[in-house]
Amino acid sequence: MKIEEYLRMLVDKEGSDLHLKVGRPPLMRLKGDLMPTEGIPEISNDEMKDILYPILTKMRIEKLEEELELDFSYIIDGLARFRGNIFYQMGNLGAVFRVIPIDILTIEQLRLPDVLNDIIKQKSGIILITGPTGSGKSTTLAAMINKINETSHKHIMTIEDPVEFVHQDKKCTINQREVGADTFSFGNALKRALRQDPDIILVGEMRDPETISIAMTAAETGHLVFSTLHTLDAKKSIDRIIDTFRHEHQHQVRMQLGSALVAIVSQRLIKSSYDKDMLAVVEIMINTPTIKKYIQEAKVGMIDKIIADSALFYKMQTQNQHLFKLVEEGRISKENALNISNNQNDLGIMFQTQTMTPKKRKKDKPSGNPDGILGKRPSPFGSTIPPEQESE
Repeated sequence: MKIEEYLRMLVDKEGSDLHLKVGRPPLMRLKGDLMPTEGIPEISNDEMKDILYPILTKMRIEKLEEELELDFSYIIDGLARFRGNIFYQMGNLGAVFRVIPIDILTIEQLRLPDVLNDIIKQKSGIILITGPTGSGKSTTLAAMINKINETSHKHIMTIEDPVEFVHQDKKCTINQREVGADTFSFGNALKRALRQDPDIILVGEMRDPETISIAMTAAETGHLVFSTLHTLDAKKSIDRIIDTFRHEHQHQVRMQLGSALVAIVSQRLIKSSYDKDMLAVVEIMINTPTIKKYIQEAKVGMIDKIIADSALFYKMQTQNQHLFKLVEEGRISKENALNISNNQNDLGIMFQTQTMTPKKRKKDKPSGNPDGILGKRPSPFGSTIPPEQESE
């Protein structure tokens, strides 16, 4: 079979990932579970090469054979875009393909907290989307960029490895650059981006001190910067950034990060109790003056309490608060909530000590502030709606 046939099968089954391994039939991740395909024989080493090499350019084949792994994007017209990774294991080729839908879902369709609509209205600073691999970071980021594209007249530069969601110009002008195809590195592209009159810069991932430093400088000089990290929560994200630098530079990095940070959105996916679809469990940290102080004074361990205590005022929420709410709404089970929690003991105590009011599930209701229970809250951002949006 050709790779196109496997990928069409993946999309038809509404799967998220295709795994190809020598000696096994293709496997597909369906609603979170990795399942073998039925009726398809195992793949031999020669067959694997015949499946993968026809979709690679000569340059990509040379890079794969030199570096023994390759990240790239692949498109089937009218179907979807795919993020591919080819690698060697035990001397044999292997590959994983992730589906990147052509249509970009909205913040509301993804049932993400409505505070994201406030966060993206900031004119400058750093917004981080974090979570483990496969947690929906790219999907959330695409929804946020798409919202800006629909509501503001901005210039957006993206630097990605590879480009995943493709944005069409609406009100914004969007230039998307792929590392390896359009530029040699994140750092190099980010330096040049500052000379390309951007309002907003998206950096696929902040992997090294150079990229992080330039991103913070961009935020300090009036740009809004989006990026991702493979971290589980706000505390670990802040520590990861600071620990990337040598000890003698960490104090200065704390000062910069405390001033530049707007928000950290950390998420994981959990299986719904109803239709077995995947739901996003989201922690929201907004950089209030108190949190800024704790970042700069190296008291990051205090942040969880600030997030939990500020939920009613700043629309923040811890992961456990969101898990509790999803259980209360009947969307997920207590068992699954405890399994995914970063702090199982605290969540267990919440289940034991807090009154849970069963709520009737409303199928299409967004998860952000579902019943208006948070009321009107002061915004940590002040006036967040640009004049151009107020008039529309």
